[in-house]
Amino acid sequence: MDLGLAEETALVTASTSGLGLASATALAGEGANVAICGRDEERLDAARETVAAAGPGAVLAVRADITDPDTVTALVAETVERFGGLDHLVTSAGGPPSGPFLDTDDADWEAAYDLLVLSAVRTLRKAHSRLEASDAGTWTAITSTSVREPIEGLVLSNAVRRGVVGLVKTVAREFAPEIRANAVLPGPHETPRIEELVEADVERGEYDSYEAGLDDWASDVPLGRVGEPRELGETVAFLSSDRASFVTGTALPVDGGRTRS
Repeated sequence: MDLGLAEETALVTASTSGLGLASATALAGEGANVAICGRDEERLDAARETVAAAGPGAVLAVRADITDPDTVTALVAETVERFGGLDHLVTSAGGPPSGPFLDTDDADWEAAYDLLVLSAVRTLRKAHSRLEASDAGTWTAITSTSVREPIEGLVLSNAVRRGVVGLVKTVAREFAPEIRANAVLPGPHETPRIEELVEADVERGEYDSYEAGLDDWASDVPLGRVGEPRELGETVAFLSSDRASFVTGTALPVDGGRTRS
């Protein structure tokens, strides 16, 4: 299916690995010009090659820290300068540290809010006028199924990510009809984030091996496996396209049926 994204421009934050990279790759595969960003120069170079190989569009790779307001401003400006506009924004962010409530302090909560919520707020604020000027403006926020069903040991993610969904629901009305806004709620996908969490559980002695931990993540998934990042990325590309032109204000689980609510 041709999603009609050829020659449109997308900016994907935190896109040097995991679901951000998968989304950038899927958009590039549909012919879009894509701007990606990350903090690590080596990973950014590798991601640029991956995204560029996916499709005919141009790729802009910018070294950026999405928790730095000035960097976010520069990121959006550089994207617009390079491609002449902006049609689609996809916000992603790495997850905050795992752990139970009593092991977190004020600094942990502030850092999680800055990473997960304010990064999206600032990027959307800077991108808004460009998205509004586009004939195809969209914002898709990558969050987590934890906004509906808390995941044990992830108190920061469980609590803080809900703010992004509230923002999506609000601006879907405020920005309509010029801009559509949606969230995707990934369940377990085999990303570096999941690898990190499983390996931490192995170190704590909760699992005997990485494979055992990954199997446990998949144990409550009706489809019997964790997802591939590509599957989430292709969903993001669909929501960004005119094929989803009547979809806005939604929070869509992409989780193999794991979410019960």
